[in-house]
Amino acid sequence: MKSKNKLLVTMLVILVSITLVGVIVLVVSDQLAEGGEKEEVRLSAAEIVEATVEVPEVTTNIGSNNFARVSMSIQTDSKEAAEELTQLEFQVKDILIDELLEMDKSDLEGSAGKDALEEIVANRVNDLLQEGEVIQVYTTSIVVQ
Repeated sequence: MKSKNKLLVTMLVILVSITLVGVIVLVVSDQLAEGGEKEEVRLSAAEIVEATVEVPEVTTNIGSNNFARVSMSIQTDSKEAAEELTQLEFQVKDILIDELLEMDKSDLEGSAGKDALEEIVANRVNDLLQEGEVIQVYTTSIVVQ
């Protein structure tokens, strides 16, 4: 009877080991496959220009009796998205004004403040777009007084 139990335990250990090895192989191969799909596509300068929209300068009051003057360029993932964004320029300017009204001078100081504003604008503009998405927002001019 003892030899049957030993044989059963050995078979179970081997079966569990094979199952674990199989699961590990599946997980690793899945991770490698995902890594290969995320290959970055480099755009030419002309393609970047086609997919970028310049937002005219916006001047508005900000908190603490100051004002901000900001202009931006928004890079999208396609020419079609840029064309749609050009048509929605008034909404982008409204987003910029809304966000600036909620900020004060200290919120816009330094690169961290500029980066935060760019991220907020990118997220809100992405919500507007039906064609494509925002790749990057560039602040081309900013004055805070």
